[in-house]
Amino acid sequence: MLFSRLCKSSELLLNKKRILLFFFTAVNAVSVTAVWPMPQKISSSIERYCVRPQSFIFQYTNVSIAQPGCSILDAAFVRYFKLIFPDLLRDPGERQIYYARPMAKPFTVWVGVSEGDCNGYPSESSKESYRLSVSSGQALLRAESVWGALRGLESLSQLVYQDGYGAYYINQTEIEDFPRFPFRGLLLDTSRHYLPINAILETLDAMAYTKLNVFHWHIVDDPSFPYQSKSYPDLSNKGAFHPMTHVYTQTDVKRVIEHARLRGIRVVPEFDSPGHTQSWGKGKPDLLTPCYRGDVPSGTFGPVNPILASSYSFMAKLLKEVTSVFPDSFLHLGGDEVNFSCWRSNPDVRAFMKKMGFGTDFTKLEALYVENMVSITSALNRTSIVWQDVFDYHEKHSRNYVVEVWKMEGYQCKMGKVTKAGLKAILAAPWYLDLPGPTHEWARYYNVRPLAFRDPYGHGSGDLEGPSPGLRAGAEPHHRGRPQGPAVRPLLHQPHPLRAGLARLLPRETTELLWCVERGTEEQKRLVIGGEVCMWGEYVDATNLSPRLWPRGCAAAERLWSDEEQTSSVDAAFPRLTDFRCRLLRRGIRAEPLFVGHCQQEYQGL
Repeated sequence: MLFSRLCKSSELLLNKKRILLFFFTAVNAVSVTAVWPMPQKISSSIERYCVRPQSFIFQYTNVSIAQPGCSILDAAFVRYFKLIFPDLLRDPGERQIYYARPMAKPFTVWVGVSEGDCNGYPSESSKESYRLSVSSGQALLRAESVWGALRGLESLSQLVYQDGYGAYYINQTEIEDFPRFPFRGLLLDTSRHYLPINAILETLDAMAYTKLNVFHWHIVDDPSFPYQSKSYPDLSNKGAFHPMTHVYTQTDVKRVIEHARLRGIRVVPEFDSPGHTQSWGKGKPDLLTPCYRGDVPSGTFGPVNPILASSYSFMAKLLKEVTSVFPDSFLHLGGDEVNFSCWRSNPDVRAFMKKMGFGTDFTKLEALYVENMVSITSALNRTSIVWQDVFDYHEKHSRNYVVEVWKMEGYQCKMGKVTKAGLKAILAAPWYLDLPGPTHEWARYYNVRPLAFRDPYGHGSGDLEGPSPGLRAGAEPHHRGRPQGPAVRPLLHQPHPLRAGLARLLPRETTELLWCVERGTEEQKRLVIGGEVCMWGEYVDATNLSPRLWPRGCAAAERLWSDEEQTSSVDAAFPRLTDFRCRLLRRGIRAEPLFVGHCQQEYQGL
């Protein structure tokens, strides 16, 4: 009865004091539009309805394909009841909140799904659109699939707010929504610092709140190999930081995948090779290339040895196991930052190069390795993702892989080149969040334009003037989150005859970056399947993961979900993001503050 009295008391006070009514209406107007990310279409009025937890129920519509027993939505109803009423202390096992007979004046959330099943996994073709209508006593949520219903439930949960007296309200609202891009990812690096399972699960929760839908698990790398392989147990026994405490067992991995599935999130693993594999060699010594000092082995090892058949049989067996554990259709093969010095020093590798007619071009050797890896992945019925280095180094491009653009310099041009080659692309370059920085940098991530294939100065196709979009004076390119040397500073608005002169003095790649003029066709833009936030682990572990991710990661989430024209204003987004950051705090996510201020329910979720 407490919440009933709160609603009545609050309404009486508001009726008695018109000035308070005006005040609360103003506050509510902000709350109603504070859905993050911004829906494609949303309209609301000042008409509001008091909702009480004891009479708030979820029900499936009669025509819904999903009915009681749907694992995804049944779990979501329980989860979102707690999120909507966060200060309600109740054991959900004591009451079937969505089937029990409610008290007087119920508020029913009717959920209807028109197609698909309830027990599968989200995929690249998942339909996430939904329609939500909130009126007196009810909300009607309609979606094509359970994945769209999940997104609609998240929006519904953000529409409910509390007044100063603790009563819960929701305003009359209409929403029609769908994602701008199907791939909206977040990368976690669990090799440079091991992340406990609970930290990963909490990140998945926050991803669901922001409607991100792909967890890119960069699970192994040079520093450690925490994935516990059944086929090759020595990889983690000898390659993990600790073989017992700093590993992910098969049970751990399945727990992460199931937690993600229930939130409509795909889990894409990355096993990066041939570089970034130093930890692999500890458990599989014959896998890596022996480096030489002159004619004598130096005792050190380089990338995976690409000239041995045993390397490919090992990778085939490992990836077969990986695909049996990870159900997603995508598998990230890496392929970036391969240091050729060890291959160059090895006499056997040089002899192989000569035999193959590669001369001294070691990019051709890497291309051979990657082609074999893509063939292995295709045979396992998986689509490969590779870092842009693979595209940069290869003359022939396979339609069987997706290119992830990660280098900051000239990334807009690179997106144009990748899609012009007919390949699907993922944008990561402008969303590296692992390096420390002020929270107000969120505006920089918010202002990214994923489909702007030319420079941001507005030069059209055929214009040979203007700076590179990715090269700024004093800017430094990415190197897996670590700064490298200073970038080449562009010559601003130089006349195009200089291009020929610079081409004789600078590498081709550099001169191309200085003049990016590719507009991109509509067909090219359709090949951009999305982007992702990257959280590399050099400076990040469980102690600072959430504050560094959020709310800056929210900026990228809205850019990947929402209509670009409707969300072009940082000033308009600021109050909404401030409100959403407070909501994250109340849900237990340690999101950093955006500026001076406070949250109405400060620290209650922490």
